[in-house]
Amino acid sequence: MGLRARWRGSDRRSRGNTREVRPVTSLAAARRDDGTRPSGLAESNGRRFALLIVVIVALALVCLTSIAVGSRNIPFPTVLEALFSYAGSDDHAIIMTLRVPRTLLGLSVGAALGLSGALIQALTRNPLADPGILGVNAGATFAVSLGVGIFGIATIQSYIWFAFAGALGATVLVYAIGSVGRGAATPARLTLSGIAIGAVLTGISSGFAILDPATFDRMRFWAAGSLVTPRLDNLTVSLPFMLAGGLLALLVARPLNAIALGDDLAASLGTSILRTRAIVVVAVTLLAGSATAAAGPITFVGLMISHVARWIVGPDQRWIILFTLVLAPILLLCADIVGRVVMPPGELQVGIVTAFIGAPVLIILARRGGASGL
Repeated sequence: MGLRARWRGSDRRSRGNTREVRPVTSLAAARRDDGTRPSGLAESNGRRFALLIVVIVALALVCLTSIAVGSRNIPFPTVLEALFSYAGSDDHAIIMTLRVPRTLLGLSVGAALGLSGALIQALTRNPLADPGILGVNAGATFAVSLGVGIFGIATIQSYIWFAFAGALGATVLVYAIGSVGRGAATPARLTLSGIAIGAVLTGISSGFAILDPATFDRMRFWAAGSLVTPRLDNLTVSLPFMLAGGLLALLVARPLNAIALGDDLAASLGTSILRTRAIVVVAVTLLAGSATAAAGPITFVGLMISHVARWIVGPDQRWIILFTLVLAPILLLCADIVGRVVMPPGELQVGIVTAFIGAPVLIILARRGGASGL
């Protein structure tokens, strides 16, 4: 009896010290169990869907404002007439040939930049990741400058292929340099290598412009990140690649949730780590390359919007990507509107406006450390 009693007491103590192990099926579930990650402003899918509708309505209002605001004051009823009953007047022509294409370009470029930033942050688990900070945009710009200076390219159809090659090359180079030495590629190492490579490529691109200013004069607005001279062929050429990258982003959202738990646990859940990373690299190349080819290098959009989306919906990449798809165009179009009205009768390029906004945000996020709990 004494031996049996001691065995029962030992069994009770071992059961008391044993924690029940439950299978983890999502990033959100894992983070809620150990309490290390906030769930976001909207905790339920119903609230997230309602907020998504609100954000879509806000995007529609921003688009309408972008069409209505410009260097020439056009009454709002005239704007509506141009959109729904075009009559060919001067005001109608300005609306349909200049402002509408500019707004559509801002929509597509903003979405592409936001998605590329969200994908890079999710893959590298780096809260400071952005196509501009990690040198992706600089690589695309360098390749386009190389094409203009050496091969004499002058059309968006030619720009886009050079931009793809430059974006892919910069992505691989930054990750390779960040992985050199002991340990994995940490967020700090990736950020530093991206900034260094971006600075080198930007300097070389500027050198091309100094050596042949006449050839690069037509690239002045493009190199600053601009929507000032929108053309429909810019959009029609780049849009298919943006759509392909966006589709890949939606398809890879669930595997990214698993990868956020760690490679070992993601593999145990059946996620192919290598395939997911390859899809993300292809998607980022398509999104950042096509956006840069269409509007030039615009930075900080992906950095800021990803954190806003994560603050709203929590760590679920499926919802982050959906919200980023809507929030990023809002930011870019608002920056473009500010650029139109802040220096009349001239304009401030949208890339400069986003840099003014994004640089302080980057400093704040860097000082906070684990921003948004990636």
